[in-house]
Amino acid sequence: MISENNINNNMREFEEGTSLKDYITLIRQNITPIVLITLTGLIVSIFYAINARNIYEAKTSLKLQKPQGNILEAPIMPEFSDFGNDRFIANEIEVLKSYSVREIVADSLISQFKEMSQPDSFYLVINHSIESRKSNTLLEKHTIIKLLKGKVSIEQKRGLDIVDITVQSPSPFEAALIANDYAHAYMTLNLDFNRQQVTNVKNFLAKQRVEKQNELLKAEVQLKNFQEKNGLFQLSEQAQALINQISDFEAQKNSSKIDFTISKNSLAQLKQELEKQNPRLNAYLESFATEPYLQTLQQQIADLEARKDVALATATPTEKAYLTLQYDKKIESLKNKLNEKIKVYKAGILAASPDEIKDLTAKVLDEEVKYKAAKASYSELTKVVNEYETKFNELPKSTLDLARLTRKVSTVEKLYLLVEEKYQEALINEQSTPGNVQVIDKARRPFGSAKPNRKLIVLVGLILGGGLGFTFAFVKNYFDNTIKTPDDIQNRNINVLAWIPNIGGVDERTNKEFEFIVAKRPDAIPSEAFRALRTRIQFSKLGKDKIKTILITSSAPREGKTTVSVNLAGSFALTNKKVVVLDADFRKPRVHSVFKAKRYPGFTDYFFGQVSYDEILRKSEMENLYYITTGTIPPNPSEILGSPKMEEFLDNLRKEFDVIVIDSPPVIAVTDSEILSRLVDASILVVSANDTEIELMEKSVELLSHDNGSFIGVLLNRFSYKSGYGSYYKYYYYYSHSSDGSAKKKIKT
Repeated sequence: MISENNINNNMREFEEGTSLKDYITLIRQNITPIVLITLTGLIVSIFYAINARNIYEAKTSLKLQKPQGNILEAPIMPEFSDFGNDRFIANEIEVLKSYSVREIVADSLISQFKEMSQPDSFYLVINHSIESRKSNTLLEKHTIIKLLKGKVSIEQKRGLDIVDITVQSPSPFEAALIANDYAHAYMTLNLDFNRQQVTNVKNFLAKQRVEKQNELLKAEVQLKNFQEKNGLFQLSEQAQALINQISDFEAQKNSSKIDFTISKNSLAQLKQELEKQNPRLNAYLESFATEPYLQTLQQQIADLEARKDVALATATPTEKAYLTLQYDKKIESLKNKLNEKIKVYKAGILAASPDEIKDLTAKVLDEEVKYKAAKASYSELTKVVNEYETKFNELPKSTLDLARLTRKVSTVEKLYLLVEEKYQEALINEQSTPGNVQVIDKARRPFGSAKPNRKLIVLVGLILGGGLGFTFAFVKNYFDNTIKTPDDIQNRNINVLAWIPNIGGVDERTNKEFEFIVAKRPDAIPSEAFRALRTRIQFSKLGKDKIKTILITSSAPREGKTTVSVNLAGSFALTNKKVVVLDADFRKPRVHSVFKAKRYPGFTDYFFGQVSYDEILRKSEMENLYYITTGTIPPNPSEILGSPKMEEFLDNLRKEFDVIVIDSPPVIAVTDSEILSRLVDASILVVSANDTEIELMEKSVELLSHDNGSFIGVLLNRFSYKSGYGSYYKYYYYYSHSSDGSAKKKIKT
């Protein structure tokens, strides 16, 4: 016993086989348009490949790394230096794609174009409009900037810190030029960005340097004028020593103020940047700045340093060594405590910071410590200066004015020297701060084109053409609602009597000489098909009266019903039965043309008593086959066919003939066929393959199916076995070859 799984598997295999067969059939039916569309795609692709402009590609490679600061500074938190590297490179790629970089490149291209005076070396930046083609004028700057966005590709090599800048242009020189300009523009922008903070410090110190120099010159002039005016040129040793001490402290105080101001500005800038990226983290760092323990340590360090300076100012050389050792020991101890606290704090806050802002957070922390230290130092030095100011004001009145001017000159001079030292240091810092970009491989002028790949274009054109061809076939089939195979009829629970092949000239529209194929070529395949139809009609009503009157109709005109009527009648005549063909198509009669006879006198002439029965009954060239033409076209065919006299006429024919085949008009167009279907023994609907719509067939079957029960099935006419329907074609192949294997001569359509 076969299991249920085996049955399901067999059904599934059958369905898959049927689906594949349908696809093959569809392709074979539409092979001509598929081939034409495919060839069109191939020709177009070949034409494009031949005429396509060569495109050259140039590439420059850059190595990116995180900024490491200048050579005078150690990396900030080196243990975190590798975090977020991929995101860093992604950010840098966006900078490379930015409008600013493209603007620099555009300016460079415009400048080099004007300097070189070789327009033939450029293509992308040239205006190719008809008006400007001869003069080789440049595009507008904003147009070049927009164009660069689409012509320059910037990509990171997977897993590496290498970024490739690729440029494509019809000019090999221009491709290399743009790639190198891109790299240079980015390096310049990157270097400016990395040096931004130290540049700001340098610019601030340069301004202070000029101001202090002017103050020094002014103070020296004032001192000189006072001395010349009052004749006082020297101070006492005590006054001079006091002035030296107070000027030292005042210079240190002002220097500390400069450090305090620089640190304050840098901290504000860093906090502003951090605020944009992470406002919550910025607020958290504010709490670190106000932590009492850190502030106390920094204040104690500043106090000890100030006291150390005061003690050293009046100590002997022997005392200075001892005092320096003692104070440095205490200061070092406090600094170690401060550094430990900061290190712990840094580790905690950086561990919770996003990778992309760890460096920025570390910079904010370091700058915050510098700012607090400078502020505490400035505060302590201010106190020391105030103490010395009190002593200074106790000098004799006669020398006080000279002392003040001398003090001012000494203070400004020392401050100027300190500012000059800091400026030179900032200048070195700026110049020593490297960019984080290194050119690994400069773009070189390519010698071979990168595009187009002509072989690939032709291959793609062939594939696209074939794809469009197949798409056309499937779309056409999707919207095609015509009957194509006997399966299309059977799938709608309609009986298929037979299918007449479109082989051998049964199409009256193409070759009427062989329209009566049963008489002209009795050994042809269509003749065999009509004999098969005859047999199926005879056995369509077993157990009932013999079928003598057969109605042939169709859904629409030009579906071959007249050809079927005549050949079916001829196939019956070949069995020694007396057969008559009655042309009841009073709309467009054609039976007389098949037999090459006149239409009148005919049935209607006899019906109205104008001629006798013997005059309308005509014998054909085939034995036992007779035919009756329509005669004069009446104005009321339906009334004639539905009259009692018509029934009487059919009864008389039944007495004389064995088989009566009636050719009638299309059942959808008029009611004639529907009326006749109630008077005959059998009704057959003729449909034409690839012409008759399924909806029309179903409607026709509905009209012919009534209580009389005369409708016996559908005949599929003009069915092409060779269109890919292998399950049908095998019968054609078998019958189209003789017993000795030689092919029969086929009749052309």
